[in-house]
Amino acid sequence: MKALITQPGQTAGVQEVPVPTITDDEILVKVVAVAQNPTDWKFVQNVQNHGTICGCDWSGNVVKVGKNVTTYAIGDHAAGFHQGGSYTDRGAFAEYVKVEPDLAWKVPPGTLSHEEAAAMGCALWTAVQALFHPTRLGLVEPPKKASGNEWIFIYGGSSSVGLYAVQLAHLAGYKVVSVASPKNHELVKSLGASAVFDYKDPDVISKIKQVTGDSIHVAFDTIAILESQSLTIKTFAPGPGKIIVIQAPQEEAQKLNPEVKIGHTLIYTALGKELKLGNGIPASPEDRAHMAQFLRKVPGLVSSGAIKPNPIKLWEGGLAAIPAGLLYMKEGKVTGEKLVYRV
Repeated sequence: MKALITQPGQTAGVQEVPVPTITDDEILVKVVAVAQNPTDWKFVQNVQNHGTICGCDWSGNVVKVGKNVTTYAIGDHAAGFHQGGSYTDRGAFAEYVKVEPDLAWKVPPGTLSHEEAAAMGCALWTAVQALFHPTRLGLVEPPKKASGNEWIFIYGGSSSVGLYAVQLAHLAGYKVVSVASPKNHELVKSLGASAVFDYKDPDVISKIKQVTGDSIHVAFDTIAILESQSLTIKTFAPGPGKIIVIQAPQEEAQKLNPEVKIGHTLIYTALGKELKLGNGIPASPEDRAHMAQFLRKVPGLVSSGAIKPNPIKLWEGGLAAIPAGLLYMKEGKVTGEKLVYRV
């Protein structure tokens, strides 16, 4: 099969590699579309596991089913998430992917295109883990609902992760206040945010406190640089609170309010495998189990329209065009939409 392979020199290129061999407990999927995430270019540039398959988000049709698998049949539309840039036989930017069936979700017929389904991988999973996992924010998880009187602040409501976080928090019964570029305010509101402000507005913190009655005690920072963490922590009401971030917690931000804990979430832990990053991160059966149970809800949420895929931008050229798309994203040109490719 053809796959986009990480190569020396901080690059990636299409090569011929073997089609993955599945176990009795896996399925093999013929990939139709893939979606791009910031982690994809960061793995190519910074991690550089040469010879591994790039890419995380995929959607396709099942072509082979392990003999122990009862939940999928040949021809089913499946979508999922991989740790791209880490394995020679497992990665999204390829003509075939293999996956454990409980770490994929079955796309209901007549609902989403392959491009839309591919966009519901890394970003959606990250939002789920950050908001609902008991060791992250631990919010009330759908179909249960919160009281309707509790606010959550989501920094970066128009980012890929933010768009899903807004939908999920709203679905769970929370009032959502967010910040985003003004051109994306209506999009973020349409997905459930009660109020959206410009993060560059010098009065943004006072506006957030005013609209929420100075009641913020939980927040999710989907950008997670020092500036965003600092702004987020300043929106909090007096008393204890918690922020979840998707990059390293910043000590300078933490010092602004010691009562508010800044915690980190890393979606790769939901895959249940030891992570070969830094000094290594052990496998987390708990994170995997939490995600697997939520994925069983996703087909129903899609069918009902409760969760909508991010707006997509189809980038022509297939696998060979992905390096150009990675550069486009690295240059900061992607906002309010998801880059997708047909394989």
